[in-house]
Amino acid sequence: MEDGTQGSIKLYRCSSGDGESENDVVDLTSQVHLLPCNIKFDGPCSVADYFKPKSTGVEIEGLKLEEAHFRGRKLQGTTLSLPEGYSGFVLGKRGLGKRKASSMVGEDSNRWEMNAKFKNLTYWKHDSLPSHQDTFVRSFHWLAVAKAMHQPVEAEDLVSASVALEKMK
Repeated sequence: MEDGTQGSIKLYRCSSGDGESENDVVDLTSQVHLLPCNIKFDGPCSVADYFKPKSTGVEIEGLKLEEAHFRGRKLQGTTLSLPEGYSGFVLGKRGLGKRKASSMVGEDSNRWEMNAKFKNLTYWKHDSLPSHQDTFVRSFHWLAVAKAMHQPVEAEDLVSASVALEKMK
Protein backbone atom coordinates (compact mmCIF):
# COMPACT_ATOMS: atom_id res chain seq x y z
CA MET A 1 0.00 0.00 0.00
CA GLU A 2 1.31 3.41 -0.88
CA ASP A 3 0.85 6.25 1.60
CA GLY A 4 -1.58 4.13 3.59
CA THR A 5 -1.78 2.29 6.84
CA GLN A 6 -2.44 -1.38 7.06
CA GLY A 7 -3.84 -3.03 10.13
CA SER A 8 -6.05 -5.77 11.43
CA ILE A 9 -8.52 -6.33 14.20
CA LYS A 10 -8.36 -9.42 16.37
CA LEU A 11 -11.24 -9.82 18.78
CA TYR A 12 -10.29 -10.59 22.36
CA ARG A 13 -12.78 -11.27 25.10
CA CYS A 14 -12.57 -8.73 27.92
CA SER A 15 -10.43 -10.34 30.54
CA SER A 16 -11.69 -10.05 34.06
CA GLY A 17 -9.78 -13.05 35.30
CA ASP A 18 -12.87 -14.97 36.41
CA GLY A 19 -13.09 -17.37 33.47
CA GLU A 20 -15.76 -15.51 31.54
CA SER A 21 -16.62 -16.85 28.10
CA GLU A 22 -17.99 -15.17 24.97
CA ASN A 23 -21.47 -16.21 26.13
CA ASP A 24 -21.02 -13.81 29.05
CA VAL A 25 -20.50 -10.80 26.76
CA VAL A 26 -23.08 -8.06 27.29
CA ASP A 27 -25.84 -8.39 24.68
CA LEU A 28 -27.04 -4.95 23.58
CA THR A 29 -29.63 -6.27 21.11
CA SER A 30 -32.55 -3.77 20.91
CA GLN A 31 -30.45 -1.13 22.71
CA VAL A 32 -28.28 0.21 19.86
CA HIS A 33 -29.53 3.42 18.20
CA LEU A 34 -28.27 5.46 15.26
CA LEU A 35 -29.40 9.07 15.75
CA PRO A 36 -29.44 11.79 13.06
CA CYS A 37 -27.23 14.12 15.06
CA ASN A 38 -23.78 14.60 16.52
CA ILE A 39 -23.41 14.55 20.29
CA LYS A 40 -20.19 16.09 21.54
CA PHE A 41 -19.97 14.07 24.73
CA ASP A 42 -18.23 10.80 25.43
CA GLY A 43 -19.04 9.51 28.85
CA PRO A 44 -21.67 7.94 31.04
CA CYS A 45 -25.26 9.15 30.90
CA SER A 46 -28.56 7.67 32.04
CA VAL A 47 -29.98 7.61 28.51
CA ALA A 48 -33.06 5.59 29.51
CA ASP A 49 -34.23 8.53 31.67
CA TYR A 50 -34.40 10.85 28.66
CA PHE A 51 -34.70 8.75 25.50
CA LYS A 52 -37.85 6.62 25.57
CA PRO A 53 -38.75 5.07 22.20
CA LYS A 54 -42.23 3.59 21.78
CA SER A 55 -43.98 1.64 19.06
CA THR A 56 -46.49 3.58 16.98
CA GLY A 57 -48.36 0.49 15.77
CA VAL A 58 -47.85 1.74 12.20
CA GLU A 59 -46.09 -0.32 9.55
CA ILE A 60 -44.88 1.21 6.26
CA GLU A 61 -43.20 -0.87 3.54
CA GLY A 62 -42.89 -3.70 6.06
CA LEU A 63 -40.99 -1.47 8.50
CA LYS A 64 -42.51 -1.13 11.98
CA LEU A 65 -42.30 2.52 12.98
CA GLU A 66 -41.20 3.71 16.38
CA GLU A 67 -41.32 7.21 17.80
CA ALA A 68 -39.11 9.06 20.25
CA HIS A 69 -38.15 12.61 21.13
CA PHE A 70 -34.65 13.96 21.52
CA ARG A 71 -34.16 17.50 22.82
CA GLY A 72 -37.74 18.31 21.90
CA ARG A 73 -37.47 17.03 18.34
CA LYS A 74 -39.64 14.19 17.13
CA LEU A 75 -37.78 11.22 15.69
CA GLN A 76 -39.24 8.32 13.73
CA GLY A 77 -37.28 5.14 13.38
CA THR A 78 -37.33 1.43 12.74
CA THR A 79 -35.40 -1.52 14.08
CA LEU A 80 -33.37 -3.54 11.59
CA SER A 81 -31.95 -6.98 12.20
CA LEU A 82 -28.42 -7.54 10.99
CA PRO A 83 -28.27 -9.98 8.08
CA GLU A 84 -27.87 -13.69 8.79
CA GLY A 85 -24.27 -14.52 9.63
CA TYR A 86 -23.41 -10.98 10.77
CA SER A 87 -23.06 -9.56 14.27
CA GLY A 88 -22.37 -6.10 15.61
CA PHE A 89 -19.68 -5.54 18.20
CA VAL A 90 -18.77 -2.73 20.55
CA LEU A 91 -14.98 -2.63 20.62
CA GLY A 92 -12.58 -1.00 23.05
CA LYS A 93 -8.84 -0.60 22.85
CA ARG A 94 -7.18 -3.36 24.83
CA GLY A 95 -5.00 -1.97 27.60
CA LEU A 96 -1.38 -2.96 27.92
CA GLY A 97 -1.85 -3.73 31.58
CA LYS A 98 1.28 -3.49 33.70
CA ARG A 99 3.62 -4.07 30.77
CA LYS A 100 5.28 -1.06 29.22
CA ALA A 101 4.81 -0.30 25.54
CA SER A 102 8.61 -0.43 25.07
CA SER A 103 8.59 -4.10 26.15
CA MET A 104 6.11 -4.93 23.38
CA VAL A 105 8.56 -4.43 20.50
CA GLY A 106 7.55 -6.90 17.81
CA GLU A 107 4.18 -7.59 19.42
CA ASP A 108 0.89 -6.27 18.11
CA SER A 109 0.18 -3.30 20.39
CA ASN A 110 -2.95 -2.39 18.44
CA ARG A 111 -5.36 -4.82 20.09
CA TRP A 112 -9.08 -4.46 20.59
CA GLU A 113 -11.38 -6.26 22.95
CA MET A 114 -15.05 -7.09 22.54
CA ASN A 115 -17.05 -5.17 25.16
CA ALA A 116 -20.54 -6.04 23.88
CA LYS A 117 -22.41 -7.49 20.91
CA PHE A 118 -25.75 -6.88 19.18
CA LYS A 119 -27.97 -8.45 16.50
CA ASN A 120 -30.15 -5.46 15.61
CA LEU A 121 -30.19 -1.69 15.76
CA THR A 122 -32.68 1.11 15.47
CA TYR A 123 -32.00 3.98 13.12
CA TRP A 124 -33.82 7.27 13.49
CA LYS A 125 -34.81 10.04 11.09
CA HIS A 126 -35.91 13.55 11.92
CA ASP A 127 -37.49 15.02 8.81
CA SER A 128 -38.90 11.95 7.03
CA LEU A 129 -40.15 8.43 7.64
CA PRO A 130 -37.76 5.47 7.51
CA SER A 131 -37.85 3.73 4.14
CA HIS A 132 -36.25 0.87 2.21
CA GLN A 133 -34.82 3.61 -0.05
CA ASP A 134 -32.72 5.11 2.77
CA THR A 135 -28.98 4.93 2.18
CA PHE A 136 -28.46 3.20 5.51
CA VAL A 137 -30.94 0.40 4.71
CA ARG A 138 -29.61 0.01 1.16
CA SER A 139 -26.05 -0.36 2.48
CA PHE A 140 -27.05 -3.77 3.88
CA HIS A 141 -27.61 -4.96 0.27
CA TRP A 142 -23.88 -4.68 -0.34
CA LEU A 143 -23.25 -7.52 2.09
CA ALA A 144 -25.08 -9.93 -0.24
CA VAL A 145 -23.29 -8.49 -3.29
CA ALA A 146 -19.88 -8.90 -1.61
CA LYS A 147 -20.70 -12.48 -0.65
CA ALA A 148 -21.75 -13.33 -4.22
CA MET A 149 -18.64 -11.71 -5.69
CA HIS A 150 -16.31 -13.68 -3.43
CA GLN A 151 -17.88 -17.10 -3.89
CA PRO A 152 -15.95 -19.48 -6.13
CA VAL A 153 -17.39 -20.00 -9.61
CA GLU A 154 -18.27 -23.61 -10.36
CA ALA A 155 -18.04 -25.20 -13.82
CA GLU A 156 -21.83 -25.64 -13.88
CA ASP A 157 -22.25 -21.89 -13.37
CA LEU A 158 -20.05 -21.17 -16.39
CA VAL A 159 -21.96 -23.66 -18.55
CA SER A 160 -25.36 -22.22 -17.61
CA ALA A 161 -24.10 -18.66 -18.20
CA SER A 162 -22.81 -19.68 -21.64
CA VAL A 163 -26.15 -21.29 -22.52
CA ALA A 164 -28.03 -18.19 -21.39
CA LEU A 165 -25.75 -15.96 -23.53
CA GLU A 166 -26.31 -18.15 -26.58
CA LYS A 167 -30.09 -17.93 -26.12
CA MET A 168 -29.88 -14.14 -26.01
CA LYS A 169 -28.16 -13.97 -29.43
